[in-house]
Amino acid sequence: MTGPTPMPPSLWAATAEPAPEIDRLASDHTTDVVVIGGGYAGLSTALHLAEAGIQTTLVEAHQIGWGASGRSGGQVIPGIKYDPEGMRELFGTDAGDKAAHAFGATPDHVFDLVERHYITCEATRAGWVQPAHSKLAERKALERCRQWQALGADVAPLDADQMADLLGSPAYHAGWIDRRGGSIQPLSYTRGLARACLAAGVSLYGGTAVTALRADGARWQLPTAHGPGIRARRVVLCTNGYTGDLWPGLRKSIVAANSFQIATVPLPATLDATILKGGVVASDTRKLLAYWRRDQGGRLIVGGRGTFNEPSSAADFNHLNRILARIYPQAADQPIEYRWGGRVAITQDFLPHVHQPADGLSVLIGCQGRGIGLQTAMGRWLAAYLESGQASDMPVPVTAVHQIPMHSLRRFYVSAMLAYYKVRDLV
Repeated sequence: MTGPTPMPPSLWAATAEPAPEIDRLASDHTTDVVVIGGGYAGLSTALHLAEAGIQTTLVEAHQIGWGASGRSGGQVIPGIKYDPEGMRELFGTDAGDKAAHAFGATPDHVFDLVERHYITCEATRAGWVQPAHSKLAERKALERCRQWQALGADVAPLDADQMADLLGSPAYHAGWIDRRGGSIQPLSYTRGLARACLAAGVSLYGGTAVTALRADGARWQLPTAHGPGIRARRVVLCTNGYTGDLWPGLRKSIVAANSFQIATVPLPATLDATILKGGVVASDTRKLLAYWRRDQGGRLIVGGRGTFNEPSSAADFNHLNRILARIYPQAADQPIEYRWGGRVAITQDFLPHVHQPADGLSVLIGCQGRGIGLQTAMGRWLAAYLESGQASDMPVPVTAVHQIPMHSLRRFYVSAMLAYYKVRDLV
């Protein structure tokens, strides 16, 4: 079985590779390391731990990929929010350069795993494009490109005509292309990682919800909702946007924001050859950014912010229809075949966080909307750190859990932030 909870409807659930057969935990279990969460972060951590010869178990409350990892946009984007110079300001010159090189190479970790483990997931590495929505944003985008060029990244500026030709839309100004980026079918990739974990010897269980983390001497006790318990020397918590209250304060250290997507029917031949040439993916420079891509079935997929609550009707996605019409008026009449959403874990400083709030407990959280590359790489770095004990294995320091002030008012200040960003996007 693959767990009692069905996958939420989406384009990815409808077109993904079949899920591997994964049972629910049937009896008490003892392991060296238990990883909680079956998304990019958890699967990557478990895989790299097992490949290092460490006895590893992974448990997922629902199905593998049930959360944002099975519902994301499928864009594999290099870097983080901060450009290279911003990382130098954050971490210092040497550590900032190291972080920039590490975060800039996150797509390599994804495509290397795809190749090494023969993961069938529509992997395409044609590049990620960032078009500018205004002249001011154009200057900032081209400066971003310049900074990455100075580090030797495979990037290039695009003028307005080149951008319009590549996108198949004149809606934007100049921008840049980062050829390190690409796309995957996210649920197929997640399921492929699960198969790789099984092949590496990871004990993998779905439909297994951990209800508490209890320190017991040199071991942790993890009861589950359906009865059997787990004993482990170390615990790694990788629940990102679906983080609950397993550890005090952790849920309040992030904002779990919804990102929504729509997918058209496969585009007719008259549009197919002109929109997103070569398979590039795109996300623009707006604070309330839009992101879009094609899938191998020829559909046009558009994503952006969502309501704070889970979507309840097609009307909750109307803003994405307007975005589609703004960028591609020639495709605005194409029927929408799929609508879905998922939660993104945003930290206050927009960095991925690694915490160790207790002996033997590690937390990896903060996908920041770039989870495929970022969390895949962070899982590898965290596994290396747990094996060696050397913090230098990671581009970010281990930090304490800090709750976001007035987290209970997050709906209010997220709404205020969205209103502010709407105004900023007019510039």
